[in-house]
Amino acid sequence: MIVVIRPNTPRPQIDEVIAEVQKLGYDPRPIFGTEQTVIAAIGDERTHHTLTSLTALPQVEKVIPVQKRHKLVSRESHSGDTTVDVDGLKVGANAPFCLMAGPCSVESEEQLISTARAVKAAGATILRGGAFKPRTSPYEFQGLGSEGLRLLSLAKKETGLKIITEVLSERHVDEVASHTDILQIGARNSQNFQLLIECAKTGKPILLKRGLSQKIEEWLLGAEYLLAHGNNKVMFCERGIRTFETYTRNTLDLAAVAIAKKESHLPVIVDPSQGCGRADLVRMLCKGSVAMGADGLLIEVHPHPAEALSDGQQQVDFVGFQQLVKDLQPLLGAMGRA
Repeated sequence: MIVVIRPNTPRPQIDEVIAEVQKLGYDPRPIFGTEQTVIAAIGDERTHHTLTSLTALPQVEKVIPVQKRHKLVSRESHSGDTTVDVDGLKVGANAPFCLMAGPCSVESEEQLISTARAVKAAGATILRGGAFKPRTSPYEFQGLGSEGLRLLSLAKKETGLKIITEVLSERHVDEVASHTDILQIGARNSQNFQLLIECAKTGKPILLKRGLSQKIEEWLLGAEYLLAHGNNKVMFCERGIRTFETYTRNTLDLAAVAIAKKESHLPVIVDPSQGCGRADLVRMLCKGSVAMGADGLLIEVHPHPAEALSDGQQQVDFVGFQQLVKDLQPLLGAMGRA
């Protein structure tokens, strides 16, 4: 860290700061200028005091971190691209482009199995479907819970697709992990740190969605929790953020995809369905996601969207999904992705 001293500070006050830096476990290296002095604090910022509290001293102008707070997630610790192994299926920059598709909510055996077969025929390799649903209103459909997990396992047996579903609570972690190949941490739980820790302990691949109003650094630090607790099978998911715009449900932040790819070695997935909340825009946002370098898509698909028990307005039907995949082929080829 760099501690910047205010201009024309007397030497005794500078020495006071040097002593505080040393007391907090760093090796202080003062650099004296004509009018201003800076102190280079040598030490591991991950295990030492952050030193930001030194700004409480009147002679300290600011404290500048040198190391990234998301050390394990950053390319400083791993310059290459991480490929996540999902029970034999590879996801990442060095793997084929990944399509995760399925209904917002698991509603019935017929609905789920028919959707699983349709998305697999179109090219998806992972089936998504919510068993436990976080809903804004307590009177809205909350999912089938354990029965939904059973149906997801049945769909996997029927089609061979890998399964991704959301885990809402620490008490559900083991149950969900026993039925799924990827644990999804939803936007509302992206900073539920105890849940992140419990999910990390399972050793399962984890898809970490970006929070509703979450800064990118906070998103990266959420992944840092997972890696710091021994799980490096982590994927980011950009799913739109809340802005002043009301034309769409959320504002899909494609710049975040580029930043996450630049800052981190972990795979980045995009959820265009949640990203805009409108089925008629999903195809274009999928194309934009591919162009921005995403490693996969998480798309909501339903046999009859108008009859869906949750978020029907943003789900594409089987024909729409099939056409969407065809439209992506030329763009994927141009990006060098299978």
